[in-house]
Amino acid sequence: MSRSTEICSKPLKSKTRRTVLKAGGTLLISVLVPSVARAAQIVAVRVWPADDYTRVTLENDSDLKTSHFVVQNPDRMVVDIEGIELNSTLKELVAKIQPNDPYIKQVRVGQNRPGVVRLVFDLKEEVKPQVFTLPPVAGYQHRLVFDLYPVNPPDPIAMMIEKGEWPSSTPGEVTPPVAQTKPDPKPAPTLQPQPQPQPDQSQIARNDPKPERSSNLTRMITIALDPGHGGEDPGATGSGGNHEKHVVLSIAKRLKARIEQQPNMRVMLTRDADFFVPLGVRVQKARKVQADLFVSIHADAFVTPSARGSSVFALSEKGASSTAARWLANKENSADMIGGINIKSHDRQLASVLLDLSTTAQISDSMKLGGAVLGEIGGINKLHKGSVEQAGFAVLKAPDIPSILIETAFISNPEEEAKLTDNAYQDQMADAILKGIKKYFAHNPPLARNVLT
Repeated sequence: MSRSTEICSKPLKSKTRRTVLKAGGTLLISVLVPSVARAAQIVAVRVWPADDYTRVTLENDSDLKTSHFVVQNPDRMVVDIEGIELNSTLKELVAKIQPNDPYIKQVRVGQNRPGVVRLVFDLKEEVKPQVFTLPPVAGYQHRLVFDLYPVNPPDPIAMMIEKGEWPSSTPGEVTPPVAQTKPDPKPAPTLQPQPQPQPDQSQIARNDPKPERSSNLTRMITIALDPGHGGEDPGATGSGGNHEKHVVLSIAKRLKARIEQQPNMRVMLTRDADFFVPLGVRVQKARKVQADLFVSIHADAFVTPSARGSSVFALSEKGASSTAARWLANKENSADMIGGINIKSHDRQLASVLLDLSTTAQISDSMKLGGAVLGEIGGINKLHKGSVEQAGFAVLKAPDIPSILIETAFISNPEEEAKLTDNAYQDQMADAILKGIKKYFAHNPPLARNVLT
């Protein structure tokens, strides 16, 4: 090696050592000094106004830390969200508030300080807010939820009376609706009355018996209709993009209008708009109006588009009647996770309802009701199974109300999805369900209550 080559090689080796040291130092720094955390991103904002409560949902790509407080005169709620920067999606929340929102006037959004966004909800009245987060589920990322409940919850009966949807019965008792039945071709023979001994008049005076009420008389009948899913929970979605929650609400409203045209019948909807109602609250609502029947309306879905047909389900205490029924019950019972409930509040308010054991009599009556409805539905659509199935549906657990769940058709089947979105089919389905209800009452008149409504 020449001297000139050696002189040139020394700086080259030195440079190589510096490069290695620099790389090692960079590695050391990266281990010891954490990188700056990326701000969370709001990916969607949604608002679900309803008379029951208004829900605001912020969907984001990570779990968020928040604090909030309520201020009066004027009423408003202030929310600080940490770890995010104001973006265009969050700004969209301002335009999401509609003038007819029962509880929110408007919302203001701003960057309160670096890493903290502040939301100010200007309210129409004092509210009891519930603020909670939901983990990723069913296509949703993390969700931050604000449920704004009125301090004085509206009474469902008072609300319907105000809207003219809750007629009172006439004084005295009224006859129940009956199904059209063929007369018995062989009338029962007339029995000759047998002479009876004359009773002791003094004994009659002492006992003073009251005249018995005729068994064919009854009171106003109340039916709870439960359109499944709603709000954050779309239910099943067909290949054409139609959501179960919209289809079943439309059918329920058509059925409601038909029931209200019947003498001595009235209706309560567990939801009358696109908002989420927890399963236990649906049961609570039915019990609060002392419903005689509970009818939950759904549109089925399966993993393959070939599945088709209508079904009717009742509750089971002894396990599902089939693997498919068990699968469906598990799917429907997951609505609370998808729709999003405040677990702390849910446990406190609804445990007593959900832990009630449904009676054998309730299940027996539910099977009779289900059979009557299934027979009528079979006249307009193929039946998925020719008998009422049973499984542990949470929404059917009212211990004192005959309850059924109707799967009107498979929205996952393209042909049946087209039916479900057709006005004529929805009318036919509503007519069939009503006929089934009337047939049930024709053979199972409701018991009289102590106080006639």
